[in-house]
Amino acid sequence: MPFKPQNMSNNAAVSDDGGEIGRAQWLQALACGAPSSVHMNPVLLKPQSETGSQIIVQGKVWGQAKGRDYQQLKARLLDAVMESWDIVRAGADIVIVEGAGSPAEINLRAGDIANMGFAIKANVPVVLVGDIDRGGVIASIVGTHTILSLEDRHMIAGYLINKFRGDVSLFDDGLKSITEFTGWPSFGVVPWLKDASRLPAEDSVVLERLVKGGERALKIAVPVLDRIANFDDFDPLIAEPQVEVVMVKSGQRLPEDAGLVIIPGSKSTIGDLQRFRENGWDHDLDLHRRRGGHIVGICGGYQMLGKTVSDPEGIEGMSETVKGLGYLDIETVMEPEKTIRNVQAHSLPFDLPLSGYEIHLGRTTGPDCVRPAMNIEGVADGAISADGKVFGTYMHGLFNSDAFRAAFLKSLGVSASPIDYHAGVDAALDAIAAQLEAVLDIEALFALKHT
Repeated sequence: MPFKPQNMSNNAAVSDDGGEIGRAQWLQALACGAPSSVHMNPVLLKPQSETGSQIIVQGKVWGQAKGRDYQQLKARLLDAVMESWDIVRAGADIVIVEGAGSPAEINLRAGDIANMGFAIKANVPVVLVGDIDRGGVIASIVGTHTILSLEDRHMIAGYLINKFRGDVSLFDDGLKSITEFTGWPSFGVVPWLKDASRLPAEDSVVLERLVKGGERALKIAVPVLDRIANFDDFDPLIAEPQVEVVMVKSGQRLPEDAGLVIIPGSKSTIGDLQRFRENGWDHDLDLHRRRGGHIVGICGGYQMLGKTVSDPEGIEGMSETVKGLGYLDIETVMEPEKTIRNVQAHSLPFDLPLSGYEIHLGRTTGPDCVRPAMNIEGVADGAISADGKVFGTYMHGLFNSDAFRAAFLKSLGVSASPIDYHAGVDAALDAIAAQLEAVLDIEALFALKHT
């Protein structure tokens, strides 16, 4: 079973028991063949600004805090973390606990609930993972050994090296040196796993992975918002051979030859709408629309497409009303109650079933809602422009549904490939498992016990 005491990501999932967890823990549960649970990721931090985050505890909104304030709050969350730990490990043969960041952040060690603080409280052995792709992995591991307290150092049972490219034997002396300096044994060297790119990603660092080159029938532009959320919505489109997905970074222009622009979800709709304009993307989008281009907005992106977004209670920061992009005749009002659920839906334009999930604040109304994009659990959702070229929805994961994705791309003049997206994820997980079994000392890892 998977467990991560504390995660920081705006790429969240709805667990099978109906709360928010990190996308990685949802995927790990899938790999285990187990129902996902809020207890697999009891504390989830969703960044809303450069300094502050929304705090999700056991799947529900607990509060908000700036970074410095959160350091003082962590001790109050330890009971929830340990309660969830007891629930996850009850009846499990093995629980793999994922840390967060580095165990050597000694400036944050006091009150730690994510790394060594949790390991000591729960009395679990630790395997240190070094990322060789970043460089300096020998110094990183040896340096970690040097600065850890004796108590923390005692919890580490060994280490493994991740993301190695090339001939692994060339690192034999490196492994020997690390063990000589630290006394820790190596559990193996993991090569660069290409199949990992076929899996939903945990955080926005992977957005550096752009799809480029080749003759594609359709170019899709996705502006990378500062607080972009649930960006794995685009993974099935990236997998389509006839589609090029371009993740447009701050300071770049939306490509003029894009046939479709998708505005993604956001953890801070008003703030990201302001940055959207600062990047000049509003002007690019206007030109795109005049050229006859299509626009899709998902969740926060849907809200941005309307005439106004209002936050009377200051949920995202200040109490204010801002002008939207104006491509849909709708208005959104932020409300405290958050919608979190897995859903079954029906696409009205294509008369097709699909499934996905909702994670959002806000209520959207307006004349264009008389042309909903879909019915979710029998209730109309989203809006479509009069000419049908702009639509928005609160539902994430709609492109995961193969039949809907094929019909949608066909409406844009593209023939979709016969891809079974979910089967592809399962196949990637199986391939990764086989590779790990071949390169890691599995018996030694499984033999690890409480210290």
